[in-house]
Amino acid sequence: MKKYNILSASFVLSLIWIGVLQFTDIQDVSYLFPLLIFIDVTSMAMLMIGVTMFFEKQEGVIKTLLISPISKGEYIISKTCANIISNLITLVIIYFYAKLFKEIHVKLIPLLGFVILIAFFHSMIGFVLTYYSRDFTELLIGMIKYSFILMIPVLLEQVGLIKNEFIKKLFYMLPTKAALVLLQSCVGGIKNWESVFSTLYLLIISILLYFFIHKKFDEFAIKESGV
Repeated sequence: MKKYNILSASFVLSLIWIGVLQFTDIQDVSYLFPLLIFIDVTSMAMLMIGVTMFFEKQEGVIKTLLISPISKGEYIISKTCANIISNLITLVIIYFYAKLFKEIHVKLIPLLGFVILIAFFHSMIGFVLTYYSRDFTELLIGMIKYSFILMIPVLLEQVGLIKNEFIKKLFYMLPTKAALVLLQSCVGGIKNWESVFSTLYLLIISILLYFFIHKKFDEFAIKESGV
């Protein structure tokens, strides 16, 4: 984490979110808070996986993993855990800022658990995007496509710009909708079935993605090593 300045990135991003909270006219930021965490945990989890793996590619680390005593699973989990820690740091910093200087009413313990799950899922997405990107620019393009297709529509629906009931129901098929539902449930106004469905949905597809990433890792490492 220190080598690739992941902790530094967490602190910088925390300052950005603190600035958003500071300059908003809203005193009670309970309903704004999940939106900030949603943007942070989804985008940064994907980006950090790509950043670290492309750095390691340049340093020749990826090809050494083929003969390294570190298993594929250990490598994948270590990268994912670094992401999760980064997201949790950001969450804790802006939460305590909101507690001290604003009003906030969220269930912190469930929120921590949901952030771990969402960060895990989007770390898996980060691996998939990295596997199919030739360079960092292509990775960013993939992230932008993901954001436009899966993130922005959910945010627009959340702020009331999408009101069609049929479309809103279709959004439950999106993992980003499940992520936002879980974060919102820590504030209130979410039905129990929505929370249960969203938790199971993200958990199942996260596990499936992990096995896919694990299976494809050797293929990726061989491609990147030029063998």
